[in-house]
Amino acid sequence: MNSPWSDSSTASPAAFGPFVESSAREGRIVFQPRMGFGEPHRMREGLAAVKSSRHPTVGTITLDAYTRVGDYITPRTVIEGQGDLNGYPILTHAPHITAALIEGIHDMTFPVQVRHGTALPERIFEQLVVLGLPATEGGPISYCLRYSRTPIPEAVSAWKQGCRILSQAGPSAHIESFGGCMLGQLSPPSLLIAITLIEALFFREYGVRSVSPSLAQGTSDTQDVGSLIALRRLAAHYLGADDWHVVFYMYMGVFPNTYEGACNLIVDATKVGVAGGCHRIIVKTPSEAIEIPTVASNLDAIALAATQAQETDETGDLNTPAVQDHAQDCAAEAACIVDAVLALHDDIGTAIIRAFKRGMLDVPYWLHPDNPGVTRTLINADGELRWARRGKIPRPHGLRQFDPPARDISSDELIEMLWFKANCYRASRAT
Repeated sequence: MNSPWSDSSTASPAAFGPFVESSAREGRIVFQPRMGFGEPHRMREGLAAVKSSRHPTVGTITLDAYTRVGDYITPRTVIEGQGDLNGYPILTHAPHITAALIEGIHDMTFPVQVRHGTALPERIFEQLVVLGLPATEGGPISYCLRYSRTPIPEAVSAWKQGCRILSQAGPSAHIESFGGCMLGQLSPPSLLIAITLIEALFFREYGVRSVSPSLAQGTSDTQDVGSLIALRRLAAHYLGADDWHVVFYMYMGVFPNTYEGACNLIVDATKVGVAGGCHRIIVKTPSEAIEIPTVASNLDAIALAATQAQETDETGDLNTPAVQDHAQDCAAEAACIVDAVLALHDDIGTAIIRAFKRGMLDVPYWLHPDNPGVTRTLINADGELRWARRGKIPRPHGLRQFDPPARDISSDELIEMLWFKANCYRASRAT
């Protein structure tokens, strides 16, 4: 099979990163659904439907839960038994089947990203290079802690090799850090920004130049807009002028279970993304809390978000002095964390391992064995995520927002925080 990326001297017209960056220069946000189907014909139909949308989009092939954990046999049994999978088993289907699936769809107007969810990505990345689909996501921190109990040193080693494999695709290789989604609804944005930038620098160190740091929507529009502005500033500082763009995830926690509430959250998330200057938005759907979203539901959500983006002014109501204060403080705190971690060792992978061992990286409420598990957060009276117990997370001097006295969080408080956003949108738009 001849890969469209066989000539690595220049980036392919279908290269994922340059496509999004070009759209950003034209003032257009790119919208991306999260969809995956086990049957090739359904996966192709889903991609074709998104491509036919009149809005700026990129495609997604989300892999199934078995492939995420290295089980490539069970998906075959499920498929042969006419069962359903929650994603596409790219290592179970033969390469020529997937090649036929994307033929005529994955092109210069519609690049496709593979989202996989595994802490050990080498075999998947090998397949992506063969297929000419070298755009993916994850990271040695974000996919390790969120989706596995794999020891962090093992994940770091696997991602080093994975980056080297993916880099064989040349300039078209692209990885989106999932670091901005580390239980994003309960993590202060400064920590999310630090992790996603550390992962982006990790990808660069091991050969993948085109990257996209990410951030998930939190509990406060003001805080979120300021955080996106901070992420853009720091990405320019740490990553330079080229080969990156910022991704914003609509809320990754408990979604409203009413159609009206979900639509309102989608609209407001889009406003935040536009005001914060993001370049790509991962779209959730009105049926998110009820079912696995259908293709039709994804198309409706893209249309809703894209229409709102056209009506939202980047310099509008959400760009306030409070937003700028958040941006300044968030950037200072995130940079302090990044610099402290990078100072631990010249090799970023080694620095990541040491940072978790020393508690300088510690994701609140995360139960992975290598996560220190000391930190806690709270939602303050303004609806903002703040530290309740910082642990050993570095903090710069001179921030306007002081940490409250350290305290534990009760199980009732934790449940209330998990449902905070859904409750805000239960009946009407949050304010």
